[in-house]
Amino acid sequence: MKIKRELWFGLALMAVILTVTVVFMPWSNMNNGHLGLLMLSLVVVAIMLGFPTAFTLMGMGVFFAWLAYRSGNPELATRQTLDLMVQRAYSVMSNDVLISIPLFVFMGYLVERANLIAKLFRSIELALARLPGALAVATLVTCAVFATASGIIGAVVTLMGLLAFPAMLKSGYNVSLSAGAITAGGCLGILIPPSVMLIVYGATAGVSVVQLYAGAFFPGLMLAGLYIVYVIVLAKLKPHLAPPLPMAERHIELPAEAKILNDRLGHRALSVLARAIVAKVPGVSRRYAAREMILAVLPLLVLLALLVGAWHLATRPLPVDDAQGLVAMGVAEGDASEMSGGLAEPPAEDGGLSEPPTEELKEPPGSAAVPETAAKTIVEEAAPAVAAERLPTPTWFYGIAAGAVVGAAVLYLLLSFVRLEIFKMLLTSFFPLAIMILSVLGSIVFGLATPTEAAAVGALGGFVLAAAYRRLTLSVVKESVFLTAKTSAMVCWLFVGSSIFSAAFALLGGQSLVEQWVLSLDMTPVQFMLLAQFIIFILGWPLEWTEIIVIFMPIFIPLLAHFNIDPLFFGLLVALNLQTAFLSPPVAMAAFYLKGVSPPHVTLNQIFLGMLPFMGIQVIALALLYIFPQIGLWLPHVLYK
Repeated sequence: MKIKRELWFGLALMAVILTVTVVFMPWSNMNNGHLGLLMLSLVVVAIMLGFPTAFTLMGMGVFFAWLAYRSGNPELATRQTLDLMVQRAYSVMSNDVLISIPLFVFMGYLVERANLIAKLFRSIELALARLPGALAVATLVTCAVFATASGIIGAVVTLMGLLAFPAMLKSGYNVSLSAGAITAGGCLGILIPPSVMLIVYGATAGVSVVQLYAGAFFPGLMLAGLYIVYVIVLAKLKPHLAPPLPMAERHIELPAEAKILNDRLGHRALSVLARAIVAKVPGVSRRYAAREMILAVLPLLVLLALLVGAWHLATRPLPVDDAQGLVAMGVAEGDASEMSGGLAEPPAEDGGLSEPPTEELKEPPGSAAVPETAAKTIVEEAAPAVAAERLPTPTWFYGIAAGAVVGAAVLYLLLSFVRLEIFKMLLTSFFPLAIMILSVLGSIVFGLATPTEAAAVGALGGFVLAAAYRRLTLSVVKESVFLTAKTSAMVCWLFVGSSIFSAAFALLGGQSLVEQWVLSLDMTPVQFMLLAQFIIFILGWPLEWTEIIVIFMPIFIPLLAHFNIDPLFFGLLVALNLQTAFLSPPVAMAAFYLKGVSPPHVTLNQIFLGMLPFMGIQVIALALLYIFPQIGLWLPHVLYK
């Protein structure tokens, strides 16, 4: 019955689109611009009917491009249309940015096939057991980490539906809250880098993918943080919706030697381990105590390394293009000043040109030693570049460092042997994945590697993780390669179809018609931004993010220059807004992914009801990003301006 309702909704929406097209289209006085708008409406209807997006775009684009060329020169229309197809396909396939897509997708499928999620979810669940709504919070954190590594929404929602959903229902969690946490957390992968969607937007809008990654980092963390705060506050106010984790499920069995130390010397791990290293404790080897101590202080060493690296990057000298001391090739330093007044006749004795001197032939430059005065001049001129002073330490660094030190001190004061065991679980599940993600993102954001090179490193990291967890089998690699090829082909054909479609739309004059209509409204930049985001929000109901990016972004992007809107900032708003493409009922793909693995008593209405509060949080996050644009623009400006 629910499927029938969704079918009726889709049919009604298509009927509305076709009715508006039929009523408002000037059939008796149509020009090419109206044909472009007709093509746009027909494409949306065809996609909603279930036709493949890429080939629908190509088919419509080719047909309407032929109509556009035919209106100019009917004899050359077919040839020009075929030339357009070849040129657009070649330009897409020669785009270097798109190489990173199959590599990131391959990394995601390898991580997914390595089966890290079960251990990761359990370790985070135990680490956050004291928080209200611990299971839902652990689900959101796990989804954020795995969605960042994978970027494949269906895979994340399906896996978390198999692992976290039964655990939450068993613990007495509300069905709608559990479903909302899984679906909202699983969709974070299209926003938090390394996101394939940001690569697609960057290639479509001509925006640097590196700056998009840097800009989307904090908005993604902000959205995940708002989800977590909502769950904690709701669980605190209404404990019956998210009961605390039973003590039986929090129990962790200590190893024999750790149990001896805990029973005899106390539960504070650092001080007890230090005593066990210095003085022999019966039943506990010093080697064990030293190994546990190294594991306990490992996060502190990593934190120090991160702070030193951040300070080094924040205070590095600005590059200066110093051309002082440079003279024209072949001109002596003394003669260079004489050339400043313009061109002059070469000096000659007796008022005429003289023959070059032939008494002494000198060695060519470089064959003899550099004269002492010249060497001294070179050293003096090069000295300022070597001794360039570092920039003063920024104020924000002191705040981050102070917070990190206080947090580390509190953590180590509270560190018990039970928490040390939880940390060891995190060390084998959470940290390898987090280090791989941060290394990929860090190498991109700090300019150490291009997105393609970083994606290759990430794919290698996926191989290493799968091998470390003994999951690197021939079947795993075969499945990952096949799924990567399938996904990459879909994305590339989408780009080809989008390129042909946008070219046909421009040839017909549809873009100029839309621009004239928007400009005739005499909107302010704020009004235009609100209109654009509202349209994208509505489009997220029937369409996925791929169709919205490749079809509608080429229409919005040319208008940004008129309203003085940064395409980077607009892209961040779009990325945050497109979270709704997977959460907006009734055509919410995340809900159907979860329904496919849910118990029979869980209905789609319950899942939709659980997603609605998280959609409201997305709107709040969108408003915060618009009101405080530095949330997304601060990091790109610090790193690249």
